[in-house]
Amino acid sequence: MVEKDLKNEINIKGGLIYCFLKRLMDFILALIAIIIFLIPMLIISIAIKIDSRGKIFFIDKRIGYKGCSIDIFKFRTMYQDAEANIKKYLNKEQMLTWEKERKIVDDPRITKVGKFLRKTSLDELPQLFNILSGSLSFVGPRPITIEELTNNYSEEEQELLKKVKPGLTGVWQVTSRSDADYTSGLRQKEELSYLPRRSLHYDLLLLFLTIPAVLKQKGAK
Repeated sequence: MVEKDLKNEINIKGGLIYCFLKRLMDFILALIAIIIFLIPMLIISIAIKIDSRGKIFFIDKRIGYKGCSIDIFKFRTMYQDAEANIKKYLNKEQMLTWEKERKIVDDPRITKVGKFLRKTSLDELPQLFNILSGSLSFVGPRPITIEELTNNYSEEEQELLKKVKPGLTGVWQVTSRSDADYTSGLRQKEELSYLPRRSLHYDLLLLFLTIPAVLKQKGAK
């Protein structure tokens, strides 16, 4: 957790006009992106079915705006029983890392197609529908689980994060991603650093920076 009381230090930037324009931008861009990536998403769906039988999509519960629970959609990158039989794939050390960071280097539960999808961030394409529906934005703090929120952020920090809509990309994704973890506190600082800088200009900048980050597979492990 960040040591100081950020509630008194961070003013969340962005008023009603900003929120309206941001939502409008999200809706238009998501609709365009869905049309563009519709065929690739169909191909990915077929590849997942061929590689490992099971569901095409992985749906996970995350914390959204005002603390509401939201369903986040992704292409399934792990074996079908990866969650139910987690001890089948992970040793004790990997279990501890997963419980803390929700990420593991060289995760043995990931399928062959899943590795490619994660490296290219294509597994997150279904989140375009989250953005279209309004539960997610293109830019914002990463949507996290209730466990991640309560275990890694102070009560003041939790309240700050709940006041903004989570995003598909953000500061953490374009700067460090897997190289910044909760244990060091760097991930928390990067996520919270977005709040006082929110603006359409800054959102567009982060969107632009996401492109080279994805192409370079920055932080993807």
